[in-house]
Amino acid sequence: MDRKTILFDAGKTQKKTTKQILESVYDALEERGYNGIDQMVGYILSGDPSYITSHNNARLMISRIDRDELVEEILKEYLQK
Repeated sequence: MDRKTILFDAGKTQKKTTKQILESVYDALEERGYNGIDQMVGYILSGDPSYITSHNNARLMISRIDRDELVEEILKEYLQK
């Protein structure tokens, strides 16, 4: 049995997970007829989870990520840094 060490980069995994969550939340909001961007901005600015639908567990998913981390990830992606 060949046992090789596998490199695990938590930073890359977290970025993918955060991005996937944001995309899923956006999709759930759009499916329910909301403007996904407006609703997500409302949530990030206020912290009020009622901006996010519970459809497809969107509210639960986004609440697992610290809002400061969300803003950081969005800025990194936008500025490509």
